[in-house]
Amino acid sequence: MSEQKPAKEQGSQVLRQRHEKARELEDGGIQLFPNDFRKDTDVSEIVTPYESWSGEDLEGLSTRFALAGRIMTLRSFGKATFFHLQDQSGQIQIFVQKKNLGEEEYAQFKKYDIGDIVGVQGSLFRTKKGELTLDAETVNLVSKSLRPLPEKYHGLKDVEARYRQRYLDLAVNPQSRETFRTRTRIIRGIRDFLDNRGFLEVETPMMQHVPGGAEAKPFTTYHNALDSELYLRIAPELYLKRLLVGGLEKVYEINRNFRNEGISTQHNPEFTMLEFYWAHVDYTHLMDLTEELFSELARSILGGQALTYQDHEIDLTPPWPKLSFHQALEELGGLAPEDYRDWHRARELVRKHGENVQEKEKLGKLQAKLFDLLVEPRLIQPHFITKYPTDISPLSRKNEVDPSLTDRFELFIAGREMANAFTELNDPRDQRERFEEQAKAKARGDDEAHFLDEDYLVALEHGMPAAAGEGIGIDRLAMLFTDSSSIREVILFPLLKPEAKTD
Repeated sequence: MSEQKPAKEQGSQVLRQRHEKARELEDGGIQLFPNDFRKDTDVSEIVTPYESWSGEDLEGLSTRFALAGRIMTLRSFGKATFFHLQDQSGQIQIFVQKKNLGEEEYAQFKKYDIGDIVGVQGSLFRTKKGELTLDAETVNLVSKSLRPLPEKYHGLKDVEARYRQRYLDLAVNPQSRETFRTRTRIIRGIRDFLDNRGFLEVETPMMQHVPGGAEAKPFTTYHNALDSELYLRIAPELYLKRLLVGGLEKVYEINRNFRNEGISTQHNPEFTMLEFYWAHVDYTHLMDLTEELFSELARSILGGQALTYQDHEIDLTPPWPKLSFHQALEELGGLAPEDYRDWHRARELVRKHGENVQEKEKLGKLQAKLFDLLVEPRLIQPHFITKYPTDISPLSRKNEVDPSLTDRFELFIAGREMANAFTELNDPRDQRERFEEQAKAKARGDDEAHFLDEDYLVALEHGMPAAAGEGIGIDRLAMLFTDSSSIREVILFPLLKPEAKTD
């Protein structure tokens, strides 16, 4: 019995073999990375119309096709070889014969490997087993793969390898490719939905002198020419509301945000949000609009209102239930009013569940932590949670009946927040007081408290119309629609800790 070589040594041997084949091809006058082959057809443009054709029907087809893609399998039988070619749209079997290519070109083809990108031309036929196949008349090397594709890639236990080398994940995992196609369809659907309702898509700064629009710790950077510290944006909200001041009454942005926070299955420091603002409405109008948006996306992408997410059957059919924040603490969290309305009792409950409590933490923050612990995991079906405490809603308009609450909702689906919306605070005096309270919290050590944005206050003093605004997490929406358990599954290149260097 021969001794098994270590994996590292086996890998080095495979690389040497690949490089040797590459040298042999170059010595034979073959360019490894030419740019002279032109495809005229995607694989799907063959498979879709001709999959139902019989072998006899295909024999009468005179059309020749030029395809390009990656070799995914190779089965050689001496003077003939079968391989599967994959492009962005799918796979098809290719049949290569020495009698078609000629002895010299077939010998060159035999030096091609799984992973090489090739261009083929030929006609269609059906094999004895009935598989639709292209009979290659020519096979041209388009790009030599000097490294092999991973073997049994679907069985990798280290999922981080898929995220670190997403190009390999996409090359060999059809489900991954479909996930990102769905993500693109979601974004396109959102644009169509808002554009058709008169919203204007805009762009706002990603580097800001004063970060705002959310309670989050920002990333800092420095601009040499301006000799100024800058922040990567945590949200576009305050800039979009400046546009309301300027008279643009319906605006939206699909934006990248950056928050210097922890990484989890639901959080990535760089993420994508939809934010939109609508003048002369309140937050109740946005509930209706949100139901319409999710329903329309579900119909166009899923074909209906039902989906399965992590073994949960979820129905997106409107209308969705509405509960106030305090109702949810009682009815779903099992708390009595005295449990969450008393600061000391709320603090002890939070600590009991293993969460930290800062000194002088406001009651609203304690209640929010209790909500996250006791209520959020129970919100599997779509729910609007309304009327959040004012002290955790620094940009929301106070409720006319109870100023301790705000006209705000969050949408929860599958046990997580999907959207946050509120009637906007447009009184600059009230906004200044809220900012000043946030500044005090920051001085006490709250890294996520709001900065005081003087320029934004000046904008409000010029008059901002009554309005409502909303943010929807694109990544979480993609997770929901693709049944992905981790946010890393729906971000092409998620942020990862650098790999440890090995000798």
